[in-house]
Parts: sequence; structure tokens; C-alpha cells
Amino acid sequence: MESLQGKCVVLGVCGGIAAYKMAAVAGALKKCGADTHVIMTENAAKFITPLTFETLTGNACVVDTFSREEPWNVTHISLAKAADLIVIAPATANVIAKLANGLADDMLTTTVLAAKCPKLAAPSMNTAMLDNPATQDNLARLRSYGFEIIEPACGVLACGDTGRGKLPEPEVILDHIARRIAHKKDMAGLHVTVTAGPTQEALDPVRYLTNHSTGKMGYAMAREAMLRGAEVTLITGRTDLTPVPFVKTVKVVSAEEMFNAVKETLPGTDILIKAAAVADYRPAHTAEDKLKKKDGELRLELERTQDILGWVAQHRHEGLFVCGFSMETRDLAENSRAKLKKKKLDMIAANNLKVEGAGFGVSTNVLTVITGEDITELPLMGKDEASAILFDMIMKKRKA
Repeated sequence: MESLQGKCVVLGVCGGIAAYKMAAVAGALKKCGADTHVIMTENAAKFITPLTFETLTGNACVVDTFSREEPWNVTHISLAKAADLIVIAPATANVIAKLANGLADDMLTTTVLAAKCPKLAAPSMNTAMLDNPATQDNLARLRSYGFEIIEPACGVLACGDTGRGKLPEPEVILDHIARRIAHKKDMAGLHVTVTAGPTQEALDPVRYLTNHSTGKMGYAMAREAMLRGAEVTLITGRTDLTPVPFVKTVKVVSAEEMFNAVKETLPGTDILIKAAAVADYRPAHTAEDKLKKKDGELRLELERTQDILGWVAQHRHEGLFVCGFSMETRDLAENSRAKLKKKKLDMIAANNLKVEGAGFGVSTNVLTVITGEDITELPLMGKDEASAILFDMIMKKRKA
């Protein structure tokens, strides 16, 4: 997860069996540098102890509105003012009803009512309680007040029923938190299209031609753009990566499918990131049945795939910024500059497959960023960090 250094997050934990999941959320926030405070309802303290959260966060866990441990400090007001974000999870039907109607009869509801920061609520309850019109009305009212509602997951509930109402896993809640406060929203209002991963070109129903790309760099770029407020479309070949949350994902297989997806989304795109490893060639003929092994050699006839960046160069609209990627094994700067010029790119991020930490399947990269005017060599760094630097450079160049 991204750094939350300098951010204050208040977790409101209500009385439900899913309260135990919030220990993982609190611990993760602390590791990310967030000043994490937990407010529990009295019923929540029956499921998990305040001491657990105090140990994980390093801060006192507040339960009693009238605690005299810090008599000089009006706790609910001080936390309400300090919070960059309040997350209520699990949010029970009872607490949702209180918040929807402005009730403040405990420390949690009092603090939320006094806070002006963004608020997230993750409902967790029996399916029938969740679907009850009263609960749905209360959730609608919270949305109208500016709350973001994290949709419940489906599955087997504590009562034995199966349906909606499960508290999402900690990773989902953390993604919602990161989207809200991890980054400045300097890309709000922009539509970013990212291509990622390999393409596969079928030889027969069993075999295909492909490459070693895992899609990690493209996925990191898509996530960075999402966190900075952009509307993101991720066009991805087949990968084993966890989907990027809060983005539109278009899954493709072949270079032709990726070309068609780029062609469809390009008119509404402000920034195009071409990080996919697209096959340059495909079998000229795809066999309908599996090619059987025979004695002697097998020769394959290949044909060129559609040059996606070449097409974009001929059809780009005013204001479009295009950043390509180039993986080389020699003459990196010379080959990448030639690609930049030929494809009419605004920027190209190049790496050398033979440089340790810059190859396929790793979480790091060593990039050389080239524009028409400059060449910038970046040191070895994680792909998340590299994505942040690339978008910093893109945004600066767009404003130039």
C-alpha cells in the first residue's frame, strides 16, 4: 500500500463479528505511516478488545465518551478536527441509522457528527437487515450527506445465511482509504488509458506466440493514475495480477484485440500510456486443429500485427499526450529516440533487459525517460515509485 505519512485516519469500529478484520486494517495503516486512531462502540469491545487496537496503533482506543484519562482534551472534537478520513467499519444497521438521522449518543457518532473530513462506511450485517427498506433509506441518506459507502461482499454470514452483508476483506478497505487520501488529486478530470501485459497470437487451439511480460509496470501506472484522481481505462493482456481497483478494465488476448480496444477508447483519452508488450508478428495462418508433431523441421510463416502506436500517431487528437515504453537489449538511447520520433510520441520510457532489476517479472525497473528535449536516467526503484515519477514528468510537460 502507498505511504500515508502525515495522514490521520480514524477507524470507527461497531459491534459486529467482523470487527476482528479491523485489526488488520489498523496494523496496515500504522505500517504505512498513518496516525491511526480507533473509536469503538461499547458493543464492539465485546468482540475485540481495545488493547488490541492500542497495541497496533500506538494510540489510546476510545470507547467511553466521558473518560477522564485526558480531561483537558475534548476528545471527540480533537479527533474530528485532526482526521483526514473517518472509516466506519463494520458499520452496523444501528450506527448507520444513528448517523443518517444525526444522533450522537456515544463517542463514535459524536465524533463523526463533528467531523468535516471525508467519511467512508462499510455496512456489515445480515442480508435481510441490509435489504430492509429502512436500512436502504438510511444508506441513501448517508450518500446524500457525502458518505462513500463501501459495498458489502457476498458469502456465508456469521448467522449461517448466504448473501450480501459480509465486511469486505481488509485489502479492499485499504484500497478505498488509499484512493481517498494517499495522493493529491492533480489528475482529476483526466481520462488515462493504459495498455499492459503481453499479447498472445494463436498458432493452433493449443499453442500461441507470446513474450515474458507480466504487466506489472502497466498495472502500476494504472493504479498511480487512479490514486491521483484520473478516470482510468486499463487494456490488459492475460496476467496473473490482482485487478486494479476503481478502474475500467478491458481484457484482451491478441494484438488485434488490443488495437481495437485502443482505437475505441482513444477519442476520449487525455493521456495514453502504452506499456503493453505487443507482439510484432503473428502466425499467418491459425490451424483449426492441433498441429501434430512430425519428423523434420516445422517452418512458420509470420505476418506483421497492427502497429498500434503507428496508428495512434496518424489519428491522435489535439491535447493527447502519448507515453510509450521501449525494452531494448542494446543501443537503448539510439533505438528509443528513433521510436519516439517515428511514432510521434511525447515521451518514451526505456529500459534494458540486460540490466539487473529492469527485466520481465520483477517489481523494480531502471528507466531512461526520453522526450524531444531531454533524457533523464532514473535509478533502480520499485515500479510504483517509477510510475509516480513518470506521471509527475507527464503532468509537468502537459502544462509546459
